[in-house]
Amino acid sequence: IMASILKVDDLRGNTAAGDITITSEGGSATMQLQQGVAKAWFHYDGSGTTFADSFNGASATDDGTGTYTMTFTSAMSNANYAVTVSDDDGGTTRAFTHAKTYATDSFSTRSSRGDTGANTDKTTVATAVHGDLA
Repeated sequence: IMASILKVDDLRGNTAAGDITITSEGGSATMQLQQGVAKAWFHYDGSGTTFADSFNGASATDDGTGTYTMTFTSAMSNANYAVTVSDDDGGTTRAFTHAKTYATDSFSTRSSRGDTGANTDKTTVATAVHGDLA
């Protein structure tokens, strides 16, 4: 078996540009490549609004103790995307918005202490966003 290296700057589907299908390891299931890729992620200091690093992250706003709004560089196509949030100390961190929906250009997070439920700033908060870009 000869090893191959594929080097490309642009990857497009044959039928449609955004239609790239990947077959599962077992060969019986398929998924669309673009559906499984994170559309944004943020790694930030929960005591302020400084990104340690991000992808598709325009800015972070400190909305008060333990609450932040993350703004996308490129908007999502709708507000039905998923946000996964984790923090540095095992406390309870969850994604929410005041209207109980996400906006296409941003989402809010709330970090709280699991033992008291009170909002608290975490040293490190990390989020990943999956859904469709506009």
